[in-house]
Amino acid sequence: MQPYPSTRLQGLDLARYLAFVGMVIVNFKIAMEAEGGTSLIAGLSTALEGRAAACFVVLAGVGLGLAAGTSARSNIQATLRRAAFLMVLGMINMLSFDADILHYYAVYFMFGAFLLGASTMVLTTLTAALILAFPVMILAFDYDLGWDWKLYSYADLWTFQGFFRHLLFNGWHPVVPWLAFLLFGILLSRLPLQERRVQIGLIAFGATIYVITESVSAIAVRSLLEIDPELAELATTLPIPPMPFYMIAGLSSACIIIGACLLLAPVLKRIGILDILTPAGRQTLTLYIAHILIGMGTLEELNMLSDQRPETAVWAALLFSALATIYALLWSRYAKHGPIEMVMRKIAG
Repeated sequence: MQPYPSTRLQGLDLARYLAFVGMVIVNFKIAMEAEGGTSLIAGLSTALEGRAAACFVVLAGVGLGLAAGTSARSNIQATLRRAAFLMVLGMINMLSFDADILHYYAVYFMFGAFLLGASTMVLTTLTAALILAFPVMILAFDYDLGWDWKLYSYADLWTFQGFFRHLLFNGWHPVVPWLAFLLFGILLSRLPLQERRVQIGLIAFGATIYVITESVSAIAVRSLLEIDPELAELATTLPIPPMPFYMIAGLSSACIIIGACLLLAPVLKRIGILDILTPAGRQTLTLYIAHILIGMGTLEELNMLSDQRPETAVWAALLFSALATIYALLWSRYAKHGPIEMVMRKIAG
């Protein structure tokens, strides 16, 4: 396989950057208890919930697929070592931030390592099966078990049973069905993403499916509200619980973002914007940890982790993202990878 042009890789870095900014906005809103609001900013920030993280996982799948070498055995071993690193890092991060996504990534990567060589048909079938399995599970098991939804706290998170229930079924990014995002990303990595027609196709396909999904969901919710309000909640495109409408909306929105970033990368490079943003897109692991330890730590010192307006949370997130962008740009002059990325590569390869 011929290597893709650098602008194409930078397009993926741009997509990672945008997904990172979206995750910061969502996580700051959660941490600052910034609920409600009717402004345009509040509405746009709500629309990011679940979408930014989903795009991030799809991009992880794309990266995993593109990085797959000719030696399947060595690739599996390297991916499993990185999964172990992310699990340890994620468990440490959970001590201060329950909504950590890194320990979920570890499990996604573990499955992904063994599925890299699977056929397109197998991956497509597993992606669909994961999406459809969740509604069955939610009917069979108690989705609310362990949760205090008012405080967003999980009672038995640090017990064996509670941890695995949270990890696999009713946590923030449960393996079922979220693993489907990673598998979909591996599928995307098999496309000739450097071609303009594929980039435009991703945007058109994603936009069509997204509009259809949101429209059908809205109709279903209105119809079900007259029958059972609780049943109507299961037909939304909200990320909790991650029902099929949400999963499809997440996959399609990821297609739009990835296609658009790949398409616009050469233009943004010519005008000098791409090279400013993409260093942060290559250091998202470091910046993810930083937005919790430094970003949320600063908010705690300022006594801003409760009863804030959505607009305040969004501006705080954008300020942090701007500072992170500047830091990453300066760091990139001395090293190709971020500090934590360098440690991971040193330990896990």
